[in-house]
Amino acid sequence: MDTRYGGNPRDVKNWDTSTLRQEFLVGGLFTAGMVCLTYCQGDRLIIGSAVPLAAGLELVDTRATATGHFLQRREIGIINIGGHGTVTTDRGAFTLRSRDGLYAGMGSGRLVFSSTDQADPARFYFAAVPAHAAYPSARICPDDPDFLANDSNISHMGSRGESNERTMHRYIHAHGVKSCQLVMGLTTLAPGSVWNTMPCHIHDRRSETYLYFDMPPDSLVFHLLGRPEETRHIVARNEEAVINPSWSIHSGVGTTSYSFIWAMAGENQAFHDVETVPSQDLR
Repeated sequence: MDTRYGGNPRDVKNWDTSTLRQEFLVGGLFTAGMVCLTYCQGDRLIIGSAVPLAAGLELVDTRATATGHFLQRREIGIINIGGHGTVTTDRGAFTLRSRDGLYAGMGSGRLVFSSTDQADPARFYFAAVPAHAAYPSARICPDDPDFLANDSNISHMGSRGESNERTMHRYIHAHGVKSCQLVMGLTTLAPGSVWNTMPCHIHDRRSETYLYFDMPPDSLVFHLLGRPEETRHIVARNEEAVINPSWSIHSGVGTTSYSFIWAMAGENQAFHDVETVPSQDLR
């Protein structure tokens, strides 16, 4: 378990590249045969990954939560970006194909990750947040007719002319699979588009993490953060995550199109509770 404490905007504007990366960039994810965890003190969000091979991997690290098991006082969202795999809780076993997701509510008990084929292992990414109410576990399949029938699950955004044409799939949210406070989904940029959000925005009541993936080895994303008048950037590569403070702008631009998994937690679950920052105000 790695712990990140974040920083306030007065300090962050004076940080050098190394300090920004140490505090906000999460690398080393998706290590074969391991569970990797990072505890983000902002909104007490825990993000991580699991790549099971021949043996299953159980999420047992409870030192940071000081609870009997990981989901005793937490809920979790999981998205698989690898080969087929299974997530098993005390409430059942859920098979996840690539890009399928799972919500497991507070009190779901043991959490075990396994791969169908260790030659093509599952690559599970997850985000877990504190919860004060239990909601039913649910498997999420973005190509399932029931998922597609809910208009609030999918948004087509941006335009080719602005280089930000993208499709957002909301996996866990107030009008879909319900949770206590976790909001999570996956966004894919259309070929030729590189901006994930522009104009950028701030949602001061929710912190957010981004996992960038579907990127060739030689490509990268410049993830923008900081106050609008004091912007900074972090270079992120394939399967690296960025912790974005709630007080900071949220935006990024890549050298190619890509996908990213976003996860939020905080005061509310309202997508439109954001402060849009006009491009002319950025410095």
